[in-house]
Amino acid sequence: MTRHAPIQDINEDSLVVKKPETSAAGLEAVVVALERGVAQAGIGRTTRALLRLNQRDGTDCPGCAWPESQGHRKTAEFCENGAKAVAEESTVRQVTPAFWAEHSIAELATKTEYWLGNQGRITHPVVIRPGDTHYSQISWNDAFELIGEQIRATTPDRTVFYTSGRTANESAFLYQLFARSIGTNNLPDCSNMCHESSGSAMNATIGIGKGTVSLEDIHHAELILVVGQNPGTNHPRMLSALKECKDNGGRIVAVNPLPEAGLFNFRDPQSVSGLIGDGTALADEYLQIKVGGDLALFQALGHLLLEEEKRVPGSVVDQAFMDANTQGLEEYRAARGEIDWEETEKATGLSRLQIGVVASMLVTSKATIICWALGLTQQPHSVNTLKEIINLLLLLQGNFGKPGAGACPVRGHSNVQGDRTMGVWEKPKEAFLAALDTEFGIVSPRTHGLDSVATVEAFENEDVDVFVSLGGNFALACSDTAKLEAAMQRVGLTVHISTKPNRSHVMHGRTSLILPTLGRTDTDDKHPGGRQVLSVEDSMSVVRTTQGRLDPVSEHLLAEPVIVARMASATLGAEHPVDWKAMSEDYDLIRDHISRVVPGFTDFNRRLKTKNGFVLPNPPRDTRSFATDIGRARFTVSPLEYLTPPAGHLILQTIRSHDQYNTTFYGLDDRYRGISNGRRVILINKDDVVELGFHDRDLVDVISTFRGEERRADEFRLVVYPTPRGCAAAYFPEANALMHRELVARESNTPGYKAMAVRFIAHEQAPVPTAG
Repeated sequence: MTRHAPIQDINEDSLVVKKPETSAAGLEAVVVALERGVAQAGIGRTTRALLRLNQRDGTDCPGCAWPESQGHRKTAEFCENGAKAVAEESTVRQVTPAFWAEHSIAELATKTEYWLGNQGRITHPVVIRPGDTHYSQISWNDAFELIGEQIRATTPDRTVFYTSGRTANESAFLYQLFARSIGTNNLPDCSNMCHESSGSAMNATIGIGKGTVSLEDIHHAELILVVGQNPGTNHPRMLSALKECKDNGGRIVAVNPLPEAGLFNFRDPQSVSGLIGDGTALADEYLQIKVGGDLALFQALGHLLLEEEKRVPGSVVDQAFMDANTQGLEEYRAARGEIDWEETEKATGLSRLQIGVVASMLVTSKATIICWALGLTQQPHSVNTLKEIINLLLLLQGNFGKPGAGACPVRGHSNVQGDRTMGVWEKPKEAFLAALDTEFGIVSPRTHGLDSVATVEAFENEDVDVFVSLGGNFALACSDTAKLEAAMQRVGLTVHISTKPNRSHVMHGRTSLILPTLGRTDTDDKHPGGRQVLSVEDSMSVVRTTQGRLDPVSEHLLAEPVIVARMASATLGAEHPVDWKAMSEDYDLIRDHISRVVPGFTDFNRRLKTKNGFVLPNPPRDTRSFATDIGRARFTVSPLEYLTPPAGHLILQTIRSHDQYNTTFYGLDDRYRGISNGRRVILINKDDVVELGFHDRDLVDVISTFRGEERRADEFRLVVYPTPRGCAAAYFPEANALMHRELVARESNTPGYKAMAVRFIAHEQAPVPTAG
């Protein structure tokens, strides 16, 4: 391992395939985590960063949004992938102006995201103008003046402000204030692409778009369903919570198309038994469901629960809770009174017996939690599927507002939930806008703006003049990759507030700026009052501080709140009523404003300084009340729906590797699935590969079909894998080129990354990699 950036890019011919693992974490996770940190940042810098990670008064992990314990915290309060995220950010590799001078845009456009991200931290602001072939250094003042000129030269509806979940609360609040001061609600964010379906379903049924459980609830649940989720890779610290549930006598059901290692056995790297023993068996039952079959499963479970209630009145339904808190039970009861078991088995790939076993577990549990992630949110019928989950939780003894029970959408990026809480949303509520206007003396626009999918369409239609990205990698994260990248290069100005190079920097507008910012682990102390503290909100609505203590790799980096404030000042001028400079110098002032605008943040600064931060209000959890438009929780009725590919096609879902977080590649080892040194693979059932006329390890071109239109991605390797019949999987974002922009979840407009109909054609034969 070396702290020098890699020269070689991915060579897909080096692909190695081994047998998938059946347990997650263990000693190897510790070794890999430390190796990555030392390679990027050295021993001392890595140690300082990791010992502060997820500690009180420390740095919140820039990876996932899983919460920390409110009680005792371990010395190593992080997972393997959290350590990798910190290694990526704390690296001492540098991308200086000399790097941009050496590498043209034409050359960089041929590199993968793996190569780009591994070059290091960007040290200076750079610009590329029409006709330029390379980025070159620009002063901060000139960069901000350029942004202000370009925004003033267009209209608010042609400016777009995108954010990623890395953005802290204070940065996000300033960012949305800037956009609305200009006059636009064009505030797409990564929520649009992941858990928007969760919010759409939950707000309509229980009056809040957030989870209704705490970490303690996970520990003390009698039954947990983990659905459409791979915690071993995407939220590894969740495995510790599931282990504690098991230790307390709880049971776990895993529902997932792929048999992920983290669903079955957890080898706790902080215990002797986890390091050298057999670990802890997690899933009591595993349902290998077809991609898109979850709605049918939950409808079948609802039917079986109602049948049991008829057989033994009171065994399932808490009638007092129903009468006081819900509406629509009788309509739901009528809809679930009959079921077509043949079609249900076809939709799910599960037997009636398998479903019945889980229904029996639900009946006997008096405290049930259902957890889910993107496996449920990225299909056309996702919102109806999630509403069906809420039906089950309501029906089954009213599993809200009691210990060990509730809904748990497991959020991805560390502050993606806080980003939305702070007002980064294209469809803001009137109450929020009114409070914002009163606080700052502005007039916010009321017309809804563009979400992520609508922004892709706006790019294609040449309806965007200025695109600003606060973190993230929009070009690589979105659907219709080829069309989007071509369209982004026609935009007048793109601005990327970034830590490291990524694909969006080379698919730039006619003029483009890259503004290097501090990361979570960096000390933010260039202020009149000294070191500043930021805040984040985790997946369970806990707000806590985060502050870095590492010396930044360059003295030319600025903090996100400072960059946003200086963009706003350069654009809006000194006469604007908002004092941007004061807030950028003292983040307490930002929090004072937030306390008067955002519900739940009263006395923000004082409460943030308490031992564990504070928990935001959550009516279903706190008072068993439901702030819907009818003042009650709502049962809903949806028709049966599942994914049926055309003849000769499979349903393709996108997944992340174990060496990846969103569009960042830490390495090329998807260890648990046994795949390394390559990423352009299709995981396919052994019977499907034969039926389609191919063989294991064949090289194919992939063609997707949607509404009569096709998308194509070439040179993928077929890898026989234990997937359900009719279903396949490929890595995100390589497979995004196959995603038609209009394939989305109804209501939420979330891209249908788990719903692509694909077929294969043989590629020109290339050397076949050796299997491990």
